[in-house]
Amino acid sequence: MGKLLKITLVGALLALLGERIMNFCHRTKIFNEVEPVDLPNCQLLKGIEAGAEDIEILPNGLAFISTGLKFPDMKSFAPDEPGQILLLDLKDGALNPTPLRISEGFDTDSFNPHGMSLYINEEDGSVYLFVVNHPQFESVIEIFRFVQEEHSLIHLKSVRHELLNSVNDIVALGPESFYATIDYYFESMKVVEIVVGFRWTGVVYYSPGDVRNVVTGFYSGNGIAMSNDKKFIYAADLTAHTINVYKKNKDWSLTPIKAVDLDALLDNLSVDPVTGDIWTGAHPNLFKAFMYNPEDPPGSEVYRVQNIHSDNPIITKVFANNGSVIQGSSCASVYEGKLLVGTVYHRALVCQLE
Repeated sequence: MGKLLKITLVGALLALLGERIMNFCHRTKIFNEVEPVDLPNCQLLKGIEAGAEDIEILPNGLAFISTGLKFPDMKSFAPDEPGQILLLDLKDGALNPTPLRISEGFDTDSFNPHGMSLYINEEDGSVYLFVVNHPQFESVIEIFRFVQEEHSLIHLKSVRHELLNSVNDIVALGPESFYATIDYYFESMKVVEIVVGFRWTGVVYYSPGDVRNVVTGFYSGNGIAMSNDKKFIYAADLTAHTINVYKKNKDWSLTPIKAVDLDALLDNLSVDPVTGDIWTGAHPNLFKAFMYNPEDPPGSEVYRVQNIHSDNPIITKVFANNGSVIQGSSCASVYEGKLLVGTVYHRALVCQLE
């Protein structure tokens, strides 16, 4: 009887392990290959060789680009160089990004920028840039004020909190408040979370007097954005392949509305300022993105979601490349007919959509 019980337990464990492995392969798309989708009139942005992980665009066409992100044990094409925020004028035909100067007192040597968000003060028009920073692989939210005349960032505040322990992306709500997604990429339990499939991550709300989890149950929180009317929040769960839609409440809690499955490894999200469409960079194969092989590089995908609040959202794969042009796409943003595609650690692309 004891032997039979052992055999039964071993069989059950093997079955469970097999199910977990199959689930892991599905969620990370480990066997997926890229079917190319080309766009005409594309060019690589000058001077970007170490990533354009996130891109935020002002209404006047000035784009902020975070570059130089370093993950633990992930490929970097500039491992000894600190990260930077680049500024690109999309109305200038030269399309030449230049580094923004950061005010004295900020530790630029350990700057490791990740997700970003812009906040515009409606009273005086001042612009704030929120940046997820990972100095020594910690998570800190840096708040800057943008001085356009000087092409510089004035560092105002560094935000640390125990709930902000592995932040991926951020959406600013005010001069000092925001929502942030948690991913555990910078935590020791990362491998366990990915393989076993625990839903340990979500969204945190932060203001100086109130910090709390407002969404739980994600596999791996990633991009986050707000609707143009500021009534809804969109958050990506990378390995669930979903964009999750939430109603933003007066007390800053979030009420779930729906989850839209794109069957893709979604990274950052951006909202078209005119149409409200959601654009996202995606990874065709997460294994290739983390286990870099120059002979078989990670590919890139861009998706557009139209009418996400309808019963039948329109999902379009707008661009797909096998790594021959750009590798490891992380974001996609549009401005006046231009599509910008950024990557975790590679290059950045701009394409004319119209």
